[in-house]
Amino acid sequence: NLPAPRLDVGCGDGHFGQVALHGPTEVGVDPAIDSLREAQRRGVYRLLLTAQGARLPLADQSMASVISNSVLEHIPDVQAVLMDIGRVLRRGGRLAFTVPNPGYVAHLAVPAWLGRVGLKGLAERYRRWFRRVTRVVNLAWEDEWRAWLNTAGLELESTLRYFPPAAMRTLELGHYFGLPSLAARKLTGRWILAPTHWNLWLTARLVRPYYDSPAAGDGTFDLYLARKP
Repeated sequence: NLPAPRLDVGCGDGHFGQVALHGPTEVGVDPAIDSLREAQRRGVYRLLLTAQGARLPLADQSMASVISNSVLEHIPDVQAVLMDIGRVLRRGGRLAFTVPNPGYVAHLAVPAWLGRVGLKGLAERYRRWFRRVTRVVNLAWEDEWRAWLNTAGLELESTLRYFPPAAMRTLELGHYFGLPSLAARKLTGRWILAPTHWNLWLTARLVRPYYDSPAAGDGTFDLYLARKP
C-alpha cells in the first residue's frame, strides 16, 4: 500500500509492474530504451524515462513512494542510486525494494553437487561464474543495507527474508531450461511463443510450490522497507 505518486526504479519491460502493482504507476525509469518501449506497450506507467538510477530526471521531493524489484544488486555504485532516491522522495515517503542476499550463491545446486564429490575449487569457480553471468554485484546482509540507507538519509523500517534455498536452486536450474526462451526472445522479441495453459502447465506445476512458499529465515532474497524521516 504505497501512496502516489510512485516511482519504479529499474522498471524494465514493465512485466513486474503489470503483475504486481495495483493501478497505473506514475513513473518508470530504466536505462534500456528497448525495455521501455515494451513497458510502454503494456500501458502500466503514466510516464517512462530513460535514465541511470544515480541521475533521476525528477525534482527534489517529488515522489511519495519508490519501488525497485531485483535491480539494486546489479548496480556497482548502489550508494549513489540510494542517494538520488533519497533526494526525490518526500519526507515521510517510503522506499520498498527487493535484493538477493549472500544466500544467493551459498545455496546453488551445482556447487553443492561438486562439493560432495570433492571438487570444492571447481564449486567456488562456478559460484563466481554464476554471479558474473547473472550480473549480481551487491550481495549484502541487512546491516550493510541499513548503513547504505542511513548514508542516503533513509531509515530502515522492516526487512523480510523470502525465497528459501530450494527455490533458489530451482531458479538456478531454470536459467538453463530457459535457454530456448532466450533464443525465442532474440529471434522474435517474445519470451514465450505460445503463452497458453497447455504449453505452461508443467512449468507452473513445478514452480508453484516455490511461488507459494512463505517467508523464511533462511531466505536467499530480502524485501526492505525504508522511510525518509
